[in-house]
Amino acid sequence: MKTLKEGDKAPDFGVVNQDNKLVDLQSFQGKKVILYFYPKDSTPGCTVESCNLRDSYSELTTLGFDVIGVSADSVASHQKFIAKNDLPFDLLSDTDKKVIDAYGVWGPKKFMGKEYEGIHRTTFVIDENGIIERVFSKVKTKEHTQQILETYKK
Repeated sequence: MKTLKEGDKAPDFGVVNQDNKLVDLQSFQGKKVILYFYPKDSTPGCTVESCNLRDSYSELTTLGFDVIGVSADSVASHQKFIAKNDLPFDLLSDTDKKVIDAYGVWGPKKFMGKEYEGIHRTTFVIDENGIIERVFSKVKTKEHTQQILETYKK
């Protein structure tokens, strides 16, 4: 598992969103990006995390952030997840796990005593020049926006 850290150049990507439109990191040049990786649409923790970001979306955009979610779910799954939770930001459908692998968030996990491979819930804050400013590997789903903003509110 590759480990990206603060100060690293964020890997570029080109993957489709919920509308089947190609989204790439290059198009966010000059903007700050909150790129959050989550395991699966419509699961309890992922829903809480996504809704937490949704509830603070206007504050985040006012501070100059774009928000992008990434999972290995299909475009159709993302469409349902967005509609059900009224999410105002793009969700990228990385079914072949190219972005997930590039960011090093796929690996062994444990749940209820079982080991399996999956996405590690991780958020990268990328600056206007494509450099990783912050990495959150211990995401608090109910307070994720607060975790991010503590770094930027001075």
